[in-house]
Amino acid sequence: MERSDVIILGGGLIGLTLAVALDRHGLSATVIDPADPASIAAPAFDGRATAIASASWRMLEAIGVARHLEGEGCPIRTIRVSEGLAPGGLVFEAPESDPGSRPGTRDPLGIMVENRRLRAVLRDAAEAAQRVTLLMPARAADIVRDAAGVRVALDDGRVVTAPLLVGAEGRNSPSREAAQIPVARWKYDHAAIVVTVDHALRHDNTAYEIFYPTGPFAVLPMLPGTRSAIVWSVPAADAAAVIDLPDRAMAAEIEKRMGGFLGAVTLAGPRWTYPLGFHHAATMTAERLVLAGDAAHGIHPIAGQGLNLGMRDAAALAQVLVEGARLGLDLGDAQLLARYERWRSLDTFMVAAATDGLTRLYGVPGRAASAVRRLGMGLVQRIGPLKDQLMAEARGESGDLPLLLRGLPI
Repeated sequence: MERSDVIILGGGLIGLTLAVALDRHGLSATVIDPADPASIAAPAFDGRATAIASASWRMLEAIGVARHLEGEGCPIRTIRVSEGLAPGGLVFEAPESDPGSRPGTRDPLGIMVENRRLRAVLRDAAEAAQRVTLLMPARAADIVRDAAGVRVALDDGRVVTAPLLVGAEGRNSPSREAAQIPVARWKYDHAAIVVTVDHALRHDNTAYEIFYPTGPFAVLPMLPGTRSAIVWSVPAADAAAVIDLPDRAMAAEIEKRMGGFLGAVTLAGPRWTYPLGFHHAATMTAERLVLAGDAAHGIHPIAGQGLNLGMRDAAALAQVLVEGARLGLDLGDAQLLARYERWRSLDTFMVAAATDGLTRLYGVPGRAASAVRRLGMGLVQRIGPLKDQLMAEARGESGDLPLLLRGLPI
């Protein structure tokens, strides 16, 4: 029988981030995941790249992970949002300097990083951590949560115990289902096509979000210079046909939707397609159980906030647990879990509601709706305080930030 302070079900980006954060502050974690590490490290496993918000990046710096990604990420210094290729729209730019930073420095709006590389760096950090035990591949055959604690029996006969269980297994979380936590869930009639492209002109560290009647089309700077990631939302009925286009035809369609502003386009890698949906758990806690990341909420990628929302979960949960341990509290104590619930429930609900609202707003067809959207973007562009608030949301810097998201130790 093995004992740790926390058992984390799910060795994905959020589960590993939480485990490393806890280790840095003296708490032990056992991470259980049925996936074979070799398979999830393969380049073909996941072609997505994520815009890590500046606050989430500070957390990665604080837990010693970001330095292993130096030279691999691409800073986003400008975000341009438009209704189709119409002129105007919204422009968000990173401030020239932040309080306490060196004069003339610019803290980016986010850092683009391949999910594959982030996962590999987090796994390396977890393997090197003194207080993290990785059980991968391993499957939980039986889980008991009661007043005495949590006991997880693995299918190979081993038993792991802890005061608290963290469900971080993703959208189809078995621990959430076992706890009978209600979930609001629906599918969007769209699929996301993800592909990396090279283009003739430099992107100048600018991300583009272009809203078409058929769905949003994002161009996200990857390597500094002339490589970007495309996240293209297409009607679900068209996804199979689009994903099977020949390379030249796919490149031509992408170049057309970009309006030629980055010049000629060529594909720089394979393409992937992912269904789009929404889900939100009614509560993030149960007896000796907390949910984090996609186990608690899944949103449309329209604002690029999915992973960052999970990072905020991990930062808040780490702080709640570390501070509770310093007071000598049971880490599965209901009052501790209630603090996490209060801290995260409103933020996750507001972001989920906002992204769903944007998805529906930009899905309304017709010239009148398009004109109203362009008018709204023009107003936001001219109203400084509102624009600043939206930029703070994009950077993950609004609300009551956990210490790790400020770049500070707990």
